[in-house]
Amino acid sequence: MIRITFFSILFFLTTLAAFAQPQTREELEKQRMQLKKEIEETENLLNNNKSKTKENLLQYNLISKKVYLQDKVIDNINKDLNRLEDNMYLISKDINRYNKLLDTLKQEYAKSMVYAYKNRSSYDFLNFIFSASNFNDALKRVAYLKSYRSYREMQGDNILRTQQLRKKRVQDLGEAKHEKTEVLGIQSKEMALLQTQQKEKDKIIAQLKKQGKQLNKQIAAKQKQMQKVNSAIASAIKRAQEEARKEALAKAAAEKERLRREAEKTDKSSAPVKTATTKTTSEKNTKTETKPIPKMESVLLNSENIALNNSFERNRGSLPWPLDKGMVLMHYGNNTLPSGTVMDVTSVTISSDIGSSVKAVFDGTVSAVQQVEDMMVVIVQHGRYFTTYSNLSGVTVKKGQDIKTGQNLGRVAANFDGVGAIDFYISNESNNYDPEKWLRRK
Repeated sequence: MIRITFFSILFFLTTLAAFAQPQTREELEKQRMQLKKEIEETENLLNNNKSKTKENLLQYNLISKKVYLQDKVIDNINKDLNRLEDNMYLISKDINRYNKLLDTLKQEYAKSMVYAYKNRSSYDFLNFIFSASNFNDALKRVAYLKSYRSYREMQGDNILRTQQLRKKRVQDLGEAKHEKTEVLGIQSKEMALLQTQQKEKDKIIAQLKKQGKQLNKQIAAKQKQMQKVNSAIASAIKRAQEEARKEALAKAAAEKERLRREAEKTDKSSAPVKTATTKTTSEKNTKTETKPIPKMESVLLNSENIALNNSFERNRGSLPWPLDKGMVLMHYGNNTLPSGTVMDVTSVTISSDIGSSVKAVFDGTVSAVQQVEDMMVVIVQHGRYFTTYSNLSGVTVKKGQDIKTGQNLGRVAANFDGVGAIDFYISNESNNYDPEKWLRRK
């Protein structure tokens, strides 16, 4: 029974030790390396922008992203420290359990040794055997003595094994403490970096606030420009609706004429002599066959583009970005600028190198290509949905052209700050949508 109890305790402690080693260290390190890589890329973009222009919204967004990523690195390190703390706590509990188990085993072993010492003479053993009432009882007593000797040996082995396990856990605790010291050192360095980056961010904000009048002019110009683009989108949608209505009416008239001709042909072949009865029947047939066209949910939907429209809707959240690389400067909705001004945007503004290729996010037909102020705007129809690419140069498509996903539409032009950026819109007849909810996550 004692042997079974010992191995049960030993198994429990070993299993607990196995589960006490969380398998997240590699994942945390991998995540940290990815964050550091993103910080490095952001730093390169920030340095490139600094060398070209003065403080601007792109710089502010880049340094904000850098601070955010650095904060994530520190959060990652804190998770690593928590993991180490939990591990050290569990190791310490294991060591305490081993200590208690060793105390119990040593006490039991000491009792058995004292008993063995008191009954160490051969006479006592022989007297115990020969005092049996019969031969079978004597054999049982011999077996008992052998079992007792084996039990004492097993007690000694258990003590040695437990001591080895305890030694291993003490080693593990030492390694965990050493690792914690290293991680604390890394945390200290990363905290210092965060403070430096925060100072850099504060400096850029201060410089932007000094440019208050100029920035206010740029904001006003940007808002005026967005209004013109929104008007261009609304006009393109209205034109598309009118063209769709005309096309639907033309198709309906053509279908009505076809049915009328078929009815006349049927009347002539079936009744050579016209009678009032046949004429009435012909009229009834014509009226029966010219059924009204079923009303669609949108005038822009027809048998030719409804599949494209449905496919566009199904791809919500997985559309490719219009730029291969870039950074979001302004999100859809309200954006608080460094000056404190809140700007309501109906698109997403994405920054990239001037001259970078702007690509279609889905199959469709070019609904409009027009100039708004000194920039080009391309509007593409996908059934009842429209995607708009604003602030382009070198447009490579024309109105009415069918395009495919990923096809080049033009190049990124410079914005008011002198950095490359485009405004990307998603709309239908009645709503503007948040483009980032339709684009795949980066």
